[in-house]
Amino acid sequence: MQLFEYIAPCHFGLESVLKREITDLGYDVLKAEDGKITFAGDAQAAAYANVFIRTAERILLKVGEFKAETYDELFEKTKALPWEDYIPENGRFWVTKANSVKSKLFSPSDIQSIMKKAMVERMKSRYGRQWFDEDGAEYPVRVSILKDVVTIGIDTTGVSLHKRGYRKATTKAPITETLASALIMLTPWKGDRILVDPFCGSGTFVIEAALMAANIAPGMNRSFTACAWDNLIPEKHWSLAKEEARDVVDTDIKTDIQGYDIDGTTAAMARENAGLAGVSKLIHIQQRDVASLSHPGKYGFIITNPPYGERIGEAGELPKIYGTLGERFKNLDTWSMYMITAYEDAQKYIGRPADKNRKIYNGMIKTYFYQYLGPKPPKRNR
Repeated sequence: MQLFEYIAPCHFGLESVLKREITDLGYDVLKAEDGKITFAGDAQAAAYANVFIRTAERILLKVGEFKAETYDELFEKTKALPWEDYIPENGRFWVTKANSVKSKLFSPSDIQSIMKKAMVERMKSRYGRQWFDEDGAEYPVRVSILKDVVTIGIDTTGVSLHKRGYRKATTKAPITETLASALIMLTPWKGDRILVDPFCGSGTFVIEAALMAANIAPGMNRSFTACAWDNLIPEKHWSLAKEEARDVVDTDIKTDIQGYDIDGTTAAMARENAGLAGVSKLIHIQQRDVASLSHPGKYGFIITNPPYGERIGEAGELPKIYGTLGERFKNLDTWSMYMITAYEDAQKYIGRPADKNRKIYNGMIKTYFYQYLGPKPPKRNR
């Protein structure tokens, strides 16, 4: 059995969640770094990671890593990699993404061009050809350079893993599906507990929670670039992963997952997305202001992404919004609240400091995940 190294990028600050997901799938984590996890797995791991992992942005098949401070070094060391072990003679290959941080090589276009030439030269010598039609499966290459260390992987995923396929309609500042999943996983919430998002927008938090509760794998109903890599990953691996995912789905469970939005059109959008995700009957979404946030149940969770200026345009409204949220949360005396926001005065207007706080980058925006911890529910009698 051949083992590969895979790289799974994720949001900065959420590496521990992704690491746990990979370990739970049965794969060995080799390295945890800022914004990515490297793990070992066989060919089947590409299928299982893409289908089941909720918090990674994509899964890269690692080809190599080396230090390069000049373009000549980049060319020669890229050429030395065994590209023929990954890309067949008719494969279509290109460097789709290059980024560089604190490195002497910093031009993405030059990095892409030089690496493509090096790959072609390597494959010319191995396949004994001067020209490649590139009319077969796609093998998009991604490269990152950090402090002159070049890391190269082939993208098994294609369209980012946060594109679950259900979110056809979005609000102005949606939270990504992968980030929403990771934040939920940072809480003690489970599918049999109450969850309310009083600023649900397009419904991402409540839909991701429902998918978890029903054990619906995020990649179960979509395709991936590596599905066409029959030279590396047999089709049976994809079929087996998706069959296993379908076997464990349970949409007959009882849930109490609710989403509110003050805008009726937005609430309707969230309901449409929930339908596309196949979890409509597990979620109750309604037009409702945060000022009417209440629930008769105990030990519930508020997990939310309130406005923080980028979304509503008028920062002057924020003190009232956060103040109202704080008042309503105070009345839910056994509840916990988890809130991601970039609003610096959030804790001030909520009315008390968070019990825990984690810095997370949502794209280029520095945000905080404020955690207000309620009491634990009493243990249930067996």
